[in-house]
Amino acid sequence: MSEAPDDLKYSKSHEWVRMNDDGTVTVGITDHAQGLLGDLVYVEVPEPGRELEAEEACAVVESVKAASDVYAPIAGTVVQVNEDLADNPEAVNSDAYGAGWIMKLKPADDDALADLMDATEYQEFIETE
Repeated sequence: MSEAPDDLKYSKSHEWVRMNDDGTVTVGITDHAQGLLGDLVYVEVPEPGRELEAEEACAVVESVKAASDVYAPIAGTVVQVNEDLADNPEAVNSDAYGAGWIMKLKPADDDALADLMDATEYQEFIETE
């Protein structure tokens, strides 16, 4: 079974969200998603400053099997991207919830995380998918 840390929120398109102390959120793809994709060979991150709508395709992860879009789990503005993924895309495979983060967003509103799943809901979701 894939790991789903309790301190994160999750989207139905398999992104995770961590609330940061400065009011931003860190976003990446879940352990479940990276496992389905296989070994990543390329990650395309969005441009800092880009404004995203919830569920908008904003990044691409490419594995030896397929390329897949990454969707913004919430509306917000990209404030930082993980530039290390250009040279180390496999960080998403080895540390999906740590070094494999994709971007940081400034949420468009305070209730942005309200529609996301908690870890228990996400585990139930992937078991029925």
